[in-house]
Amino acid sequence: MKKVILVSFLFFIAIASYAQRYAYVDTQYILNNIPAYKAAQDKLDQLSYEWQQELENKREELDKLSKEFRSEKVLLTDEMVKKRKQQLEQKRQQLQELKRKYFGPEGQLYQKRQELVKPIQEEVYGAIERIAEKGNYAVIFDAAGKSNMLYTDPSYDKSDEVLKELGYKN
Repeated sequence: MKKVILVSFLFFIAIASYAQRYAYVDTQYILNNIPAYKAAQDKLDQLSYEWQQELENKREELDKLSKEFRSEKVLLTDEMVKKRKQQLEQKRQQLQELKRKYFGPEGQLYQKRQELVKPIQEEVYGAIERIAEKGNYAVIFDAAGKSNMLYTDPSYDKSDEVLKELGYKN
């Protein structure tokens, strides 16, 4: 029994000597304190608003044409009805294509975000990596979403240190 306790104690000491250091950062806090990120977000918001307005105008135009068609349908020949239905369907498809062009997975908003925001995020992640190497941290968590962080001790928060590494003040 004494051997088991002694081995357990030695095992605990060995593990404790190899203890890893942990820290966390709040990337959203960091990004919000970088003026270039705020400017990029404002630009993306403006573009998104403009494109949304354009889509809304096209949707209103389509609704107007659809109402006109329904009210005139009884006066139109079968061929004219068919032609107007084709025109309406073509307008619907153009609207869907425009939505994909602006807001789709590879749309202009995504591409613009990659162009404006990704370099800033990469700079932040590079600073986090440098701090991790300097401080000999095994892991640095992101507390921005707080979904995985049930409790955080502020003394382990390195967000301000990342901002300082990037040359910004909080």
